[in-house]
Amino acid sequence: MTVRKTAANLLLVDDDPSLLKLLGMRLTSEGFTVTTAESGEQALRLLMRNRVDLVISDLRMDEMDGIALFGEIQKLQPGMPVIILTAHGSIPDAVSATQQGVFSFLTKPVDRDALYKAIDEALSLSMPGSDEKWRESIVTRSPVMLRLLEQAKMVAQADVSVLITGQSGTGKEVLAQAIHAASPRAAKNFIAINCGALPEQLLESELFGHARGAFTGAVSQREGLFQAAAGGTLFLDEIGDMPLSLQVKLLRVLQERKVRPLGSNKDLEIDVRIISATHRDLPKVMAAGEFREDLYYRLNVLSLKLPALHERAEDIQLLARHFLRAAAERHKPFVRSFSSDAMKRLMAASWPGNVRQLVNVVEQCVALTTAPVISEALVSQALEGENSALPTFVEARLQFEVVYLRKLLQIAKGNVTQAARMAGRNRTEFYKLLSRHQLDANDFKQ
Repeated sequence: MTVRKTAANLLLVDDDPSLLKLLGMRLTSEGFTVTTAESGEQALRLLMRNRVDLVISDLRMDEMDGIALFGEIQKLQPGMPVIILTAHGSIPDAVSATQQGVFSFLTKPVDRDALYKAIDEALSLSMPGSDEKWRESIVTRSPVMLRLLEQAKMVAQADVSVLITGQSGTGKEVLAQAIHAASPRAAKNFIAINCGALPEQLLESELFGHARGAFTGAVSQREGLFQAAAGGTLFLDEIGDMPLSLQVKLLRVLQERKVRPLGSNKDLEIDVRIISATHRDLPKVMAAGEFREDLYYRLNVLSLKLPALHERAEDIQLLARHFLRAAAERHKPFVRSFSSDAMKRLMAASWPGNVRQLVNVVEQCVALTTAPVISEALVSQALEGENSALPTFVEARLQFEVVYLRKLLQIAKGNVTQAARMAGRNRTEFYKLLSRHQLDANDFKQ
């Protein structure tokens, strides 16, 4: 028996229970942790709730075949490797599957060595190393976030520009720091600047530096952040808010790998990795003529999208306790926990401000509590203050969908068929809605 280097988590999907059981036993004997599903819909639910490193699926299945399942998996966890097995193998099927991004396509009866070889190759490309120190500041158990971190670990090794997108407050700078920590540049500086927080001339001076007398008040020479980050990483936060005229100068720096300080006639060589981030939809911003297309492609060599907090709801309790410990240590060591009702209130909140809002709510609760256990009343008070800002249309629609779906499932007592009928949707569409918002009908069954 081959001893596997990693105890990987495999998800097997097949509508034939006997074949599913047989393959599961074989892979378990090889040292893998195996979870099984008898349909595509069940597989998607398990994928949302469990850590999975690789999916192995049958091609021909009722309702949702292997290719359709692959498409849904990529929406939930982009980059998740999928191996497809079929007793009806054909060249067109194999070509179609691989063109869509399926890692491997094998025909039944599956050659054992070919399957193990495909599994090992897929895992060698997708699984991160065992050293987790690089991401110690990121607290999560969400399958979506864990998969994103696996991608970030791989991205860190490629010395190219990275664009991080996501709503405000999702932790884009924290992810950028983790990428830097996992990269060959980790021993050098990580320097961050918010491109939307400074006037244009000051931002230009901060980035590129200036010579003495370059402008009023420039009484001495000053090096810019490109020089300060030499050998390391420069994080350009809210890059979508950078003025157009400065975008041109940034593009020149990225193309030539040289920077010219304000008021100087001398170019300086730079060696720095660029990680940028934005909460804006840059393709739409480009269409409006507010962001340069050539700069976008320079920055977006590799991209990562952080999920909103409501898309990783299983992390709310974990994060709340983590932030509580940190805040209590700084301010009130006697504070120990949230009450049961307080935690339920946190779990039910919509969190339009994402992780940043959760931090603020926890900090406020710790500041105001006089007891070791934080009450539900304090949490509600903090949430009311945080939610005073009007959400965007997209945020409001997502909040409504979550509340509406929860209400349907409560009325139907977890019966998906009944809930879908009340919503005027078929079961497949309804399951997609539940998957999008990470809702499990089983949680609503009495």
